[in-house]
Amino acid sequence: MFSQGLIDRLEGARRVVVLTGAGVSAESGVPTFRGKGGLWKRYKPEELANPSAFIRNPELVWEWYSYRRKLIVGIKPNSGHYALAELEGMFPHFALITQNIDGLHKAAGSRVILELHGNIMRNRCFECNRTFRSIDPGDEPRVPRCSCGGFIRPDVVWFGESLPADQLSRAMEAAEGAEVFLSVGTSAQVQPAASLPLVAKRNGAHVVEINPERTPISHLVDEFIQGESGEVLPQLVQAIKA
Repeated sequence: MFSQGLIDRLEGARRVVVLTGAGVSAESGVPTFRGKGGLWKRYKPEELANPSAFIRNPELVWEWYSYRRKLIVGIKPNSGHYALAELEGMFPHFALITQNIDGLHKAAGSRVILELHGNIMRNRCFECNRTFRSIDPGDEPRVPRCSCGGFIRPDVVWFGESLPADQLSRAMEAAEGAEVFLSVGTSAQVQPAASLPLVAKRNGAHVVEINPERTPISHLVDEFIQGESGEVLPQLVQAIKA
């Protein structure tokens, strides 16, 4: 499954970077939230996950995110998440860049995590951007307010919003300095995350894509490994150890 060239590069690498997408979370059973029934079937995500919708009807948007959070609470990391946490301990410099907002990488033990799209379990003030971590989304029937008077919103990137500048800057820096770059479980269609593997390649990294299906960047990377991350990544860890 793994080329000797990849194993050799990993054994000698000091800087390894991984980008993960929705495919990694889907293997844990994280729903895509497209709405299969009930109230939320009437809405498309882009109709609720945007600043205008929150300004117009904050209670509705807050209730939707409370529903989503409750679904995620009982979901556990999968073997792919744990394999990435183990990989982190094998290299002097390791960065995990994720488009996922579910917090499963942290739950699996990963430490250096760059969350490009935020975290659904975290909240911040819509007005002053103060961050809140202690609010239980399931126990708040109405939208809570910050001490400044502003409504508190989920700390995720909505449609029409820019990615957090510090996280994106650190992700770009990591990609530019990577010796090996793994793109795992991502469709490679959402920018600017989709450009990170190509940034790494332009700067000399050995880029590997791990995905069940080919993507728009599959023909541009050094290696494409077809398969589920929960199966491929643990085998990769064992191959490095061997």
